Amino acid sequence: MLLDQETENEIVFELCQLLGRAILPVTGSDGPGTPPGVLGTAFFYSELVGATDDGEVAHEWLLTADALTERAYGEIGLRPSVTDPAEGADEPIDLPGFADHWLHLPELGLAAMPTGGLHGWADDRGWRWRTQQVTEAVAAPADSVARIGAAPVSAFVLALGAGEDGSRPLEAVVERVARDGGEVRVTTELPAGYVGAPVFAVEAGPDGGPALRCLGVVLPPQAGGHPIATFDRIRAALAAVVTD
Repeated sequence: MLLDQETENEIVFELCQLLGRAILPVTGSDGPGTPPGVLGTAFFYSELVGATDDGEVAHEWLLTADALTERAYGEIGLRPSVTDPAEGADEPIDLPGFADHWLHLPELGLAAMPTGGLHGWADDRGWRWRTQQVTEAVAAPADSVARIGAAPVSAFVLALGAGEDGSRPLEAVVERVARDGGEVRVTTELPAGYVGAPVFAVEAGPDGGPALRCLGVVLPPQAGGHPIATFDRIRAALAAVVTD
């Protein structure tokens, strides 16, 4: 769906409100105190996998681009809005042997981290997470992904940018996505910090109004744009891992 500018601006505002606390900054380097080698974004994704007498059972993952995790040392940054109390965000989560903390899905260009260790980190330090997640209901099903064609449509990338002062501001930008051969791609190259971020499109919802659908994960730039690891393939890959 290609939207007018006023509608795009409204969706940017809505996206920041609904999912601004779904994303975290990721930094990869050669070791503590060394210059960052890569900067990117990761986001929380939760999917229902069943139900018990005690309620629904969900798996929660932190998703990002695999290329961001190929460093000896990494940090997952914290923001005051995602920790309770806010002081929990004073120090990042430091992860020596960064690649070992992720499940790698190289066929998708994706890395996924089960979030049990992140919750344990918070418990050990006396705070708790206060996040939003991209849920299974928002993640684009296969038919939504299939509807992306060669004609560009409005897309929205929610990321933590890279300020010159080292800050990682929350940013939502309006872009275009289109299908190029077998790939769905963001058609322009994004700023630093955006690799690993979720990218959204809009389609008509059940009530006729616009409904956000998360197409997938922004991968590193290629040929003036960014391939997207789409959720039709992400779902299948994570389901296979859980089954195994």
